[in-house]
Amino acid sequence: MKIGLFFGSFNPIHVGHLIIANHLVEHSDLDKVWFVVTPHNPFKKKSTLLDNYQRLEMVYRATKDYDKLSASDIEFNLPQPNYTINTLVHLEEKFPDYEFSLIMGEDNLKSFHKWKNNELIIENHEIFTYPRLSEGQVETQFDGHTKIHHVKAPIIELSSTFIRKSIKAGKNVKPMLPEHVWEYLSEMNFYK
Repeated sequence: MKIGLFFGSFNPIHVGHLIIANHLVEHSDLDKVWFVVTPHNPFKKKSTLLDNYQRLEMVYRATKDYDKLSASDIEFNLPQPNYTINTLVHLEEKFPDYEFSLIMGEDNLKSFHKWKNNELIIENHEIFTYPRLSEGQVETQFDGHTKIHHVKAPIIELSSTFIRKSIKAGKNVKPMLPEHVWEYLSEMNFYK
């Protein structure tokens, strides 16, 4: 089974995340996409970041109606600060029959050469990128690499930061969030 790993803080997860993940799982050879909720970095002060399990709950609620999408807390128990390579090694040990690929915005390729053990990652894992409007075409040292697949997913210019600021300002963000997530945020009074 081929699993795409979509890493993020998902603070909160929004319809853009779902559109991209669903597009990738339906229009590539990925069998499933796991939303890997990245834990709060204990060395960074980030008051707007909700608790790990609250963000995991939102991802669970957002994906529960999709057979091919699911929430993952795999990084919650890994030593912090964590690196993607550590997560991949951990997943390979835990699920030896699965093949893991990374999902990222194409703009992330610009800094990929700075990632810890990036050579090892790209040697053993495919990377699926989706377009970002803000960047235009990004040229990187990885152009033409056989393990990198540029998927023409819809371009979604929607950010969790924008959603949090809008909630704080009393704006209606319901159309931007999966219904179950909107209900949870509303019920918990998050970001107000």
